Formats: sequence, C-alpha cells, structure tokens
Amino acid sequence: MADVKHTLSESDIPRSWYNIQADLPEPLPPVLHPQTKQPIGPADLEPLFPRALIEQEVATERDIPIPNEVREIYRQWRPTPLYRARRWEKEIGTPAQIYYKYEGASPVGSHKANTAVAQAFANREAGVKRITTETGAGQWGSALAMACSFLGLNLAVYMVRISFNQKPYRRGLMETYGASVTPSPSSETEAGRAVLAEHPDSTGSLGIAISEAVELAARNGGTKYALGSVLNHVMLHQTVIGQETAKQLELADAEPDVLIGCVGGGSNFAGLSFPFLGRKFRDGSGPRIVAVEPSACPTLTKGKYAYDFGDSAHLTPLIQMYTLGSGFVPSGFHAGGLRYHGMGPLVSHALDLGGIEALAVDQIETFSSGVEFAQAEGILPAPETNHAIAAARREAMRCKDEGKGRTIVFNLSGHGHFDVQAYMDYHAGKLSAYEYSEAEVADALQHLPEV
Repeated sequence: MADVKHTLSESDIPRSWYNIQADLPEPLPPVLHPQTKQPIGPADLEPLFPRALIEQEVATERDIPIPNEVREIYRQWRPTPLYRARRWEKEIGTPAQIYYKYEGASPVGSHKANTAVAQAFANREAGVKRITTETGAGQWGSALAMACSFLGLNLAVYMVRISFNQKPYRRGLMETYGASVTPSPSSETEAGRAVLAEHPDSTGSLGIAISEAVELAARNGGTKYALGSVLNHVMLHQTVIGQETAKQLELADAEPDVLIGCVGGGSNFAGLSFPFLGRKFRDGSGPRIVAVEPSACPTLTKGKYAYDFGDSAHLTPLIQMYTLGSGFVPSGFHAGGLRYHGMGPLVSHALDLGGIEALAVDQIETFSSGVEFAQAEGILPAPETNHAIAAARREAMRCKDEGKGRTIVFNLSGHGHFDVQAYMDYHAGKLSAYEYSEAEVADALQHLPEV
C-alpha cells in the first residue's frame, strides 16, 4: 500500500508552528466588535480565550514555538504517515502519483487532536478549569475531550443535534473521556431556547451550537471557549501536518503538483497547505492548492466574502470571510464536520488573493470515491475526507486523459470508523446529491450585518 510511511522519527516533529500571516501579500481585514463595528483588541477576546491563544491569533511572526509539553503529547501519534496510494492508482489506471497524509493515526482518529492539545494546554496554563465547545460530526469534540482528560480540565460539549442522533458512538467516546455532551439546540441556554421556540424540530447547526457554547463560557467565571476550526490560532496549530508532509515528500523525491483538502471551517486544509502556500507567496511558485467543500454547504463556491457573525445568536465578533449567512441551517447530509456557514478568515483571504482554488462536490460522488479508495487502500475515510478523495480522483483521471503523470497530495483528515451508518445509507441508496441552490443562498445572505 505504501512506500513512504514512518520515514520520519520523533525528532522530526516540528518544534514550531508555521504562521502564514508572516507571508501574506496583504494583511487580514480586521475583526470587528459586534456592536461598535470597530476593530477589536485583545481585551475584547479575553472573556472567551486565554491570553496565549489571543496572542497566537494576531501574531505576525513566521514561527511560533510549540511548548515542550504539547510536543511531548504529540509524540503519541506524530509524525503521522504519508502513504503512496499505489493500489488506488492502479485501480483507476492513472499515471499520476497520489500521496495521502494520514491524520487518522491520532488516538481520536482525526487531525483535530493537533489543536485540541494546544488549546487545552494554553487554558490550563492560564488557570482555566472548564472549557465549552461545539462539535458537528464529533471529531473535534472527541479530540478536545481527550486533551482535557490529559490536562485535567472539565469539558462541556454542544453537539449539533442531527449528528448527536446520527453518531452515538462519537458521543460515547466524548463521555468516556469525561466530557458532558448536550444535543444542540438545547434548553440549557437562551440561544438554544430561542431556536427551539421558533423551530421545535430543529436539526441544529454549528452556528447554533457555537452560540450555546459561547453563552455558557461568557456567563461563567473560570470557563473559556474553544473552537475546533476557523480561527487563526487553530490553523496555526494544524501546520504540523504540512511541515511533516514537506519533509516526507523530499524523502520520496517528490514535488507536489496539486495539494487537496476538504473544507468546513478550513483547519485540516490549512494544516496541509499553508506551509506550501506561504512558500508560494514568498517565491511565486508552488503547487495548485484546492479546497473541496460539499455542494450542500457551498461556502467558498457560492457564499459571499463579507463580514458576518460566527454564530447564529450574534454573540461573536464580526469576521470577514466567505459565508452563507449566520442563519444558515444545512440539510442533514453526512459530512457533519463540513456544515459550517462560514469559512476561516485565513482560508477565505487566501481564496480572495488567488492563492487557492475552491471546488464543490455532492454527497454521492464523495461516497462513491471513498468506497473505491477504501477497497483499494484499506482505510475507511471519514465522510468529510471523501470530499478530498473525490477531488483527488478527478485530478488523477484528468492526468489519465492527458497522459501526464502529476503528483497529487491530499490530507486524509480522519478515519470513518464511527461513520459506518453513513456508508450503510449510501449502499442502501438512501443518500441524495443535494445541492444548495442559488435562490437559497440569496435568501440566506439577505441578513448579513451592515458594516
């Protein structure tokens, strides 16, 4: 299956996170206060985040040292393997070389552990006793629950209700690590009660779950909030992925022509691509970089680059990002980690600058590609990752049609062992190729804040 695997040793785990803000040709637009519409300062974020994470959020240094304790925990699963998908290449008959970075090797089965440990450590060092968060498919909640268990913190998780019902084993994993898990929208918060009053059968959204978690943190001393994607410091922590990948490709004597990652908020995609994108910004050369999203939640391909709230109850600051509107409630498609209404500001800015491309694929194509990949390579991918696999397959077939042997690299951001029901639904013909229509997009974007 692979000719590049554990070629890196523990000493090759990065000692610093890479900060792409040092290499942006244009700085990020400022984050705005939700009431005054003026740029916010560190003091505005302190009710939600510890000082260390706020400093990382706005840092412009290229290299941010990884604390020794965080790096020691990383050693449990890092460096993660880079595989050459030789069986899959043969199966589809492509001259392309396809590599995938396997972040499912972490204890919780996804890339989310890279930032969960870093965030839990920063909170513990600041004297925080409890963290609140949201989770979609449960990968982020599972990772943060593990990190809080390691570092002695309590965790309250609001899990999007459709995923709470679809993925009971993710909930069970979080509870095993000691977290409390509540389906969102819930009756525990004002934000949740407001949604239920209007939509008693709401399946929930990440925007709603964020509102509940933020509200709980803001009204309780000694409690902070943690986010698993979107924000700059989250993207920063994930760059261990791309740094390792660059070293592994050098050992394989391979130079990537195309880098691919699935995107919901953008963290696994940024983790793989930002070290390469930074070089592209500095030197003017590098691979094509493709962000792949669901056609049912087409933030980058149909959304608007505008200031918007990060949550449904409008408790968060205003961020300029590609958005479908903070009131967006997605259909209950199976890629639960890709249901967020907005894209991370750094990923959004990269698209606006022309540094990356965006592609939307439907649920049927993603599962078809994921099943084919699993049968060839043996790894069952998470539904989210199937989007990257579908795009990699398209690129590989283009190589076949053109008779060109390009090198394609994608991030296999997590395994699908807790998502078998989704595959069963696919095999039973129960999934649809739903596409969020232009009319629905226009309706959702009517309520963007005026800035």
